[in-house]
Amino acid sequence: MSTLTKDTPRAYEAEIEPVINNLPIIASDIIYEGAAVGDNGSGYARPFVVSDPFWGFAAAQCDNSGSAVAGFKNVRVIQKGAIRLTVAGASGVGDIGEAVYATDDATFTMTASGATQIGKILRWVTSTTCIVYFESAMLRSV
Repeated sequence: MSTLTKDTPRAYEAEIEPVINNLPIIASDIIYEGAAVGDNGSGYARPFVVSDPFWGFAAAQCDNSGSAVAGFKNVRVIQKGAIRLTVAGASGVGDIGEAVYATDDATFTMTASGATQIGKILRWVTSTTCIVYFESAMLRSV
């Protein structure tokens, strides 16, 4: 488990209309394109940490590393959609509908322990590659 150190463009399914938002980023940090994004507990976006509410995936890099001011910049976040991810533990079509969890901004698994749910497997592609339907915690109705 480690946070992204470079942009990691992701493939999204066009059939599901995304919800996109611009959210204030924490001070002195970078959120890379493709990173899972979390709420730091004070209302600022950061690279996802397992205890964070999940806010979505960064649509573009946001570099606020040169500012000590939280919220000085906003990160563009896709808060709902379907994304192609490598999901540890996924192995076949029987996994469709199963929960997907994140342990950091770039690690996804079917194991709930020590992780936060971000969505469900919509389609199994091959090996551990899946299309995952995801929703930001702030969009969920429950």
